[in-house]
Amino acid sequence: MADLNFFDAGVMDFVQRHLHNAVTDALFPMVTYLGELGAVWVLVAVVLLFFPKTKRCGGLMLLSMLAAFLVGEVFLKNVVDRPRPFQTYPGAVQLLIREPASWSFPSGHSAASFAAATVVFAYFRRWGAAALVLAALIAFSRVFLFVHYPTDVLAGAALGTLCALGVLAVFHKLALPHLSRWKK
Repeated sequence: MADLNFFDAGVMDFVQRHLHNAVTDALFPMVTYLGELGAVWVLVAVVLLFFPKTKRCGGLMLLSMLAAFLVGEVFLKNVVDRPRPFQTYPGAVQLLIREPASWSFPSGHSAASFAAATVVFAYFRRWGAAALVLAALIAFSRVFLFVHYPTDVLAGAALGTLCALGVLAVFHKLALPHLSRWKK
């Protein structure tokens, strides 16, 4: 990993050398599957849509994840074309999950997780804090499993957060004033 930047190489080396054991090797594949296609976040958002007090949060979660998907998966991954760590260093680590097919940068799991968790945090601080912890675990799992570089995960987390903040800002600035007129 000598050709990686100092940060990516240092973090990945530390994780691979010191954090793998029977418990973490069993736990992190399960954690990463929670973020597969944003599954846990889509499920939470759909459940929130069924309750009047939470439906706005659920809808904005879905919009934020869609924005992160379009920017990250559709645009950035195809522009950057960064190979994944297991592709760059074949045989360096035995993968604990099946090989992802798309490019590495940015992490889609991280982007979706932080987009959703940021919206939850904006509406419900206590649940949002728990959502952010889960988002961070999902993001970390991608580095642990050797399918993303730390910079991929950080970029995905930043992208998801920015998409959520953008969706929230647009909604509160443009849509909410019009919606409040309909209630009168």
